[in-house]
Amino acid sequence: MTQAQLKFHSFDAYLSYGDHIDIEAPHQLINGELVELPPESEPNSWIGRALFLILATSGIIPPRLVVILGCEVQVPTLQPKDPANRFPDLVVLRPEHLQLTQKRLTITLDMPPPRLIAEVLSPGKPNHDRDYIYKRSQYAAIGVPEYWLLDPVAQTVLVLTLDGQDYREVGRFSGNERVVSVEFAQLQLTARQIFESDF
Repeated sequence: MTQAQLKFHSFDAYLSYGDHIDIEAPHQLINGELVELPPESEPNSWIGRALFLILATSGIIPPRLVVILGCEVQVPTLQPKDPANRFPDLVVLRPEHLQLTQKRLTITLDMPPPRLIAEVLSPGKPNHDRDYIYKRSQYAAIGVPEYWLLDPVAQTVLVLTLDGQDYREVGRFSGNERVVSVEFAQLQLTARQIFESDF
């Protein structure tokens, strides 16, 4: 992971910089500095794409509202080293986001939150803590109604729904169990379809 030699006093300053200079790789803004994100692993990338294909062809969610890896979400910095932005593996936008993101696919704090964020877990305790603790708190703080954590090792989908200011567990689904979504109650999807998809 390389670090750019830039310092920003606010998220707006960071956004303005991005408007004028092309930053090729996604960067997180941590304590005012840009930190380049490493590339995703192929297996995790495929799981995100498989979920995208399933949701986009479900007939329940318009395909244009399902975004993989390209959507930036501004989040509050709740801990000293929290990034001020995240790049979730998958985001389900709201229709109004299409107009709000004409210039840049960034969901800022003054916009409505995405309807769903899904993250594919990477192995290791730091990655586990990042997805289960830090991202969970940040996504809850901006009011994302539903957060999914996909574990490729256990082949489970943990569905969390926003209940007040924190998430409560809807369920942890595996195999042929139907993944129960509160936000998309009509969705017919099993964990096996996500992890064993070969399209």
